[in-house]
This record gives sequence, C-alpha cells and structure tokens, in this order.
Amino acid sequence: MTRENAVVAIYHTHADAEAAVKELQTAGYDMTKLSIVGKDYHTEEHVTGYYTTGDRMKYWGKLGAFWGGIWGLLFGAAFFAIPGLGAILAAGPVVAWIVGALEGAVVVGGLDALAAGLYSIGIPKDSVLKYETALKSAKFLLIAHGSPAEATKAQQILRTTPVADLGVHVDEPMAVAGKV
Repeated sequence: MTRENAVVAIYHTHADAEAAVKELQTAGYDMTKLSIVGKDYHTEEHVTGYYTTGDRMKYWGKLGAFWGGIWGLLFGAAFFAIPGLGAILAAGPVVAWIVGALEGAVVVGGLDALAAGLYSIGIPKDSVLKYETALKSAKFLLIAHGSPAEATKAQQILRTTPVADLGVHVDEPMAVAGKV
C-alpha cells in the first residue's frame, strides 16, 4: 500500500468546496495534489450528461458550472457509477486512485471503488466509511495530499474555510517503545 499524507475536508455545499479550492490555489498549494468528489442530486429535473474532448471533460447537470470550473483547476476528471453510492463526479488524483483500485482488484472487505482508492493511500477504513456517508448525504469531499509539510499547509488553510469536518491522515513514524 502506498501511504500518503492526506487531509480530507467535508463541505455541505459546492460553493463552500469551490471557495476552499480557490483558497488553496491563492495560497500556492500544488493543484496537482488536490482532489474533489461529489454527487449532483436532483438531476431528474435537469439534463445530465458528460463528454470528453482531448484532456477536457464537460458535464451537464444541476451543478454543471461548478464541475466545469473545478475541472478547469484540477487535473484529471471522471464520472463513476458506484453501487450503493450512485453516480459520483471526481477530479484530481483521486480519479487515478479509484481506477487503480478497480484495475488492481483492490476492492476488498466490502469497500467500493472510491473507498478502496482512499484506503489504498493509507486513509483508515473507519474514516473512509465516514467520507462515503458524507457523499451519500450530498456533501463534497476535498482531498489534499502530499508531504507532511504540504498536508500541514492544507490543514491550516482549510481550517479557515466553512468546513463541516476535517480529517487529517498523516503517516507519522512509529514511536519507539519506552520513549516519549
């Protein structure tokens, strides 16, 4: 398992998640180390679709403008239909983590592809399940990953945004028994 240092923020609205992405961008955070995942509910009232041209992806749905803007900032975009979770949209490295979990048959222990992707970078299973629950209730996940310094920087910035919950998953060296 490839361990990453990750900070996972849960946002109630797409506007809050988008504002957080822009805060990270303004602070000079490496946008290649940022991912976002969410659902677009109430699509029965709107045409929903997507297409790709070259390295660009276009999405029509209730939050089409939001996803179009996010996909312009982040690298890599995908649409997944995950049993039990439904249709999700993702941008950033999380796309490769999900695809890697699917291709590598890492989906084990009752985890779906998204959960297996997060678990594969070292996010604990109980936290992964919390993040899936947030997605099921129409919240958005913003994932910043990288070195311990990058994770700390992201955490400090995200704490200044209207975050609903902030999970920090840092791969710290194990303490030596008997030492403090």
